[in-house]
Amino acid sequence: MSEPRNTEPCIILCAPNGARRSKADHPALPITPDELACCADSVLKAGASILHLHVRNSAGGHTLDVNAYERAISAIRERVGDDLIIQITTESVGLYSPDQQMAIVRALKPEAVSVALREILPDPASDQAVKEFFHWMRHEAVFPQVILYDDRDLMRFEQALDSGLFGDAAPFVLFVAGKYGATPSPHKDIFAYFADKVDGLKAIWAVCSFGLDEYGAVSLATRKNGHIRVGFENNLWRPDGQLAGDNTELVARARAAIEATGRTIATASDVRHQLGQDRVLGRSVQETNGKRSAAV
Repeated sequence: MSEPRNTEPCIILCAPNGARRSKADHPALPITPDELACCADSVLKAGASILHLHVRNSAGGHTLDVNAYERAISAIRERVGDDLIIQITTESVGLYSPDQQMAIVRALKPEAVSVALREILPDPASDQAVKEFFHWMRHEAVFPQVILYDDRDLMRFEQALDSGLFGDAAPFVLFVAGKYGATPSPHKDIFAYFADKVDGLKAIWAVCSFGLDEYGAVSLATRKNGHIRVGFENNLWRPDGQLAGDNTELVARARAAIEATGRTIATASDVRHQLGQDRVLGRSVQETNGKRSAAV
């Protein structure tokens, strides 16, 4: 099958910290609200339109605490306004149940959220609760991204899509290639579970990958009219194997590679339009974000 023309602006998501890394992994890993705000400003200027946000507790561990999220979101919004979409995560890291993951989204009403399909929808008994959750997100102008890790996740996603579990619009999909802590491999088969299926996928999609495979992911996304997530959550390295200076460097490298193909880079406004969030139930995204800011 021929590859699609690269016509849509490419969305660059930046995942600057993740749930597991610390400053022992890289001193420039942003952890505090102020560090995250500074990082957000920098990666926005480099070309990112979505910030994938993890927050930490007082001991530096992963948390889905409402107050921790509110402090970080407030600091970021004060620095960049609405020029960057903040996407919170519901990643469980084995600590949080599906109900707890959904509860943090309902409490925060963020502009965007990422959910791992296998965590939020562990079995068919969860279908109705998740269907109601996605309906609620649509009503509240929260745009979801569903994370898929393998063929089984992809099959479950397509079944859920066909059954109407996500409502009348397919969510943004993130394919994750590789595993945290695994030895990076330059072989193309790391992308095999989705690379030959995306052309017919009924959803906007992005890909991220671990370690040096991140650069292959950028190439694949650009070539197949997809989108890309980069950042210290998944990769700390330059193509030559040396440590990158910061998240901004990884975003800038991705942008340069994308623009070299003639493809443009999406702004936050482009993303809101592309994902159908610029007008939801008669409310503009500016009005919606204003209410969120007041709540924070």
